[in-house]
Amino acid sequence: MIFGKKIFDMKHPTKTIQFDQSRLSIEDINAIAQRSVNVALSNAALFRTAITRGADFLDRLLREDGTVYGVTTGFGDSCTITVPPELVAELPRHLFTYHGCGLGEYFTPQQTRAIIATRLVSLCKGYSGVSIALLEQITALLQHDILPLMPSEGSVGASGDLTPLSYLAAVLCGEREVWHDNKRISAKQALADASLQPLHLRPKEGLAIMNGTAVMTALACMAYTRAEYLARIATRITAMATFALDGNAHHFDTVLFSVKPHVGQQQVAAWLGQDLLCDQPQRNEKRLQDRYSIRCAPHVIGVLTDALPWLRISIENELNSANDNPIIDAENERVLHGGHFYGGHIAFAMDSLKNLVANIADLLDRQMALLVDNRYNHGLPANLSGATGSRATINHGLKALQISASAWTAEALKLTMPASVFSRSTECHNQDKVSMGTIAARDCLRVLELTEQVVAALLITVRQGVELRSALQPELALADLPGARLAKMQTALAADIPAIKEDRALEPDLRLLLERIRAQHWKLYE
Repeated sequence: MIFGKKIFDMKHPTKTIQFDQSRLSIEDINAIAQRSVNVALSNAALFRTAITRGADFLDRLLREDGTVYGVTTGFGDSCTITVPPELVAELPRHLFTYHGCGLGEYFTPQQTRAIIATRLVSLCKGYSGVSIALLEQITALLQHDILPLMPSEGSVGASGDLTPLSYLAAVLCGEREVWHDNKRISAKQALADASLQPLHLRPKEGLAIMNGTAVMTALACMAYTRAEYLARIATRITAMATFALDGNAHHFDTVLFSVKPHVGQQQVAAWLGQDLLCDQPQRNEKRLQDRYSIRCAPHVIGVLTDALPWLRISIENELNSANDNPIIDAENERVLHGGHFYGGHIAFAMDSLKNLVANIADLLDRQMALLVDNRYNHGLPANLSGATGSRATINHGLKALQISASAWTAEALKLTMPASVFSRSTECHNQDKVSMGTIAARDCLRVLELTEQVVAALLITVRQGVELRSALQPELALADLPGARLAKMQTALAADIPAIKEDRALEPDLRLLLERIRAQHWKLYE
């Protein structure tokens, strides 16, 4: 699957993403997740000097008996406990060891790569007090595709993603398990196979790895790109549904939308207008107004398209931030204690995005209800069955598919409750207000998964509906629409999905379409 905009040869990537102090994008993280790019840690002297300065400053503080949270003290509520100097070196291992309590499904290989890359971006900013050796080891995990087995559940999103990121820290030190070469093996063995030595974490390095927002931010990068494509494919489905329903293309008139200046909404209307030739004279027999799921589609999809720019800003700002605690200001020789591990911006972005995405599922579900119901589909057969004559009595077309799409929609809508409002006081009331950003991001990915299933159902539906309408009213001339966009889409769908003339199990078709959707197979509105 390809989630990023840039598609590279998966076996022989030609682009290299370099980790230094420059900004990376959502697309960069998704390309790394898909292994469509190479990765490298910068060799620039200025970058390496900046990283080393922070680690050296911490070493000097320790020699001078300075007190540094998480370095010479316990963690969280235990910050008042001073660690004896002879035990300071053991503290990082204890941190990742006692946080090894995650549960739930493991993150996928793609998600794990995104998480590792996201954490590396933050540590490379130079404010975490880590060594070059640590950054090189993290980079090596990506280069050799050594992926920590990382449970997805157990983070409240402040102090960052402690528990899932503890699995990254442990693997760097040769502990716990990894996926490598499609096998589940010990981290120690995987490192040895790659000629890598387990690290012994320096003071604060365990905290620097774990105390940040890498998991939620990585998942947000993946969710963003899937949602961006969803807006486009939902628009194309709406165009095909409008054609199949013999709907009124003038609902998408440019002048009509000029009076309500939401840019994303106007873009969706323009795409629909291009697909449906809405600048041509209207036929007299056309209905004056279609139902809302057709007429107001730009107003629904447009909310998502208008939200994407500010969602990108929040996600990419978090991606390119130093978000652990404390922050090491080596230039001014200060240790700054704060709460940058708090994932509030990602929590809000993901709570918002899952609402926007679920509304797309609901819109498409309503379009499907119109298409299969012969009371509202303007002359098409019930359930869009292609059977004729006596065979029509035993064929049921898309009856069951509409039930499934409704179930997927309902589940998506159920998950739109904002996670961020469920903050819990944890860890002896030290973490007494937490973001729940990781739960919000996981929910958003599940809503996307369900909505993509609805999209797959609608692709079958509009493919069938367009074929039936074309047979019923050949004068509509689908292929004569500008650029033949809908005809091309219909041809592409027909190559994958045969017309439904006799009932058949549609699961194989749905799974193929899901692969197409998640690979962004159709290039829409370039």
